[in-house]
Amino acid sequence: MSDEHNNPENTVVDYHDQVAMRKSKLAELRARGNAYPNHLKPAHFAGDITQEMADVDKEAMAALNKEVSVCGRVMNRRIMGKASFVQLQDFTGQVQVYVRKNDVGELAYADFTHGDLGDIVYVKGVLFRTKTNEITIHASEVQCVTKALRPMPDKFHGLAEKELCYRKRYVDLLANASTRDTFLVRTQAIAAIRQHLQSARFLEVETPMMHAIAGGAAARPFITHHNALDMPLYMRIAPELFLKRLLVGGFDRVFEINRNFRNEGLSTRHNPEFTMLEFYQAYADYHDFMDFTEQMLQQVVQKVCGVSAVAFQGNTIDFSQPFQRLTMLDAICQYHTEIEPQDLQDLDKLQALAQRFQLSLEPHFSMGEIQLILFEELVEKQLIQPTFITEYPTEVSPLSRRNDDRPEIVDRCELFIGGQEVANIFSELNDPEDQAERFLQQAAAREAGDHEAMHYDADYIEALEYGMPPAAGAGIGIDRFVMMLTDAGAIRDVILFPLLKPLQSD
Repeated sequence: MSDEHNNPENTVVDYHDQVAMRKSKLAELRARGNAYPNHLKPAHFAGDITQEMADVDKEAMAALNKEVSVCGRVMNRRIMGKASFVQLQDFTGQVQVYVRKNDVGELAYADFTHGDLGDIVYVKGVLFRTKTNEITIHASEVQCVTKALRPMPDKFHGLAEKELCYRKRYVDLLANASTRDTFLVRTQAIAAIRQHLQSARFLEVETPMMHAIAGGAAARPFITHHNALDMPLYMRIAPELFLKRLLVGGFDRVFEINRNFRNEGLSTRHNPEFTMLEFYQAYADYHDFMDFTEQMLQQVVQKVCGVSAVAFQGNTIDFSQPFQRLTMLDAICQYHTEIEPQDLQDLDKLQALAQRFQLSLEPHFSMGEIQLILFEELVEKQLIQPTFITEYPTEVSPLSRRNDDRPEIVDRCELFIGGQEVANIFSELNDPEDQAERFLQQAAAREAGDHEAMHYDADYIEALEYGMPPAAGAGIGIDRFVMMLTDAGAIRDVILFPLLKPLQSD
């Protein structure tokens, strides 16, 4: 163990004293030469070594006489006079190292034993198994390559306080294997999604993150300013309108895994910047995309987790079963049996229902807007197993295609899992006159004080006038999906560096 954890008096060393001691050790290293060398290159990784050698017994490993070199952070040490054991950790895992003075030399061994937990060291040596059968590197060379000036968290407790984990993610990753596992799952899930889309001939593209007009979603944007052009710009709230311009341009299948920014409140499900997958396909409708999305998520879960059912916040979510499909109004009646279907088709009765459930309404709210509020407040959190909700009111879906038989609803659905929305799927609106009319309605709502209503986007209307093929589009919240794969209770747990209010000390 390091000096601060190996005090013979078993006394607690003040944190600032520990930092001062480490800095004095760095000064000694500087006095002898380069304290931060950059010429030592590892040829192997800790996790790869333990995985490749897992089935090689003691005798066979000795016969191999396999030499390896690794770089890693010192996570634990046992100093035993002229020989010591150390656990090194790199991004693939940990491996044990045996260091003996007679093998590495007196000066190198003195430097090693004078080091601390958290130091990054280079080790070269031959693999063997100890008496307890642990795969170990018998070091022939050891050298510190980066001196850690701050002590690691207590090895028995790690970094436990959530707020501190978010603010000091670099320490959280060092101290907590579960955090590292979460972000490995995130990376693997995104890679699996990308592979699935590319195998279906979707083209990955990049669209602007700064927009002259905020559009593609009902959300309040962040506003910035371009000095050279002397014009305001909006941080992207959604890439949708640019991706659909590509459909006009002849790219019939496109997707983007993108960062979006919305100037809204913080919660366990909301972060001002978040990651979305959006994908669009010409000559498809929302029924096709429900099938495609269901198949994609099922395959990604199986590939990343190795199982089809995952634990999420006290529930087991089974992705192997066909996803339930309900209309929005049927879902309200199914989860609140005291509500009759006819109650949801009368404005006065809807207002009475909202009052009974103490839901806040604006005087101008339409029947469709109240229906949506009832669904969101009474049903959404109860949708634990994957469920597609269909038949949304037209007035709350300004970019969706109207249903051919029932113009009061649109061809749209949302996917709910674990009590929260994960995906939004449309049959896209490609009628430029209908879209223009709905943009005007949004612009009027914006003038009336709705900060989340969309602007009128004349260039997008012009693009539609060139002809956009009938198409389906979908958006999937990557952060929320990863929450379910990792049983994370808050969106901040799956974002490496979530936005936080600065501390006064900052």
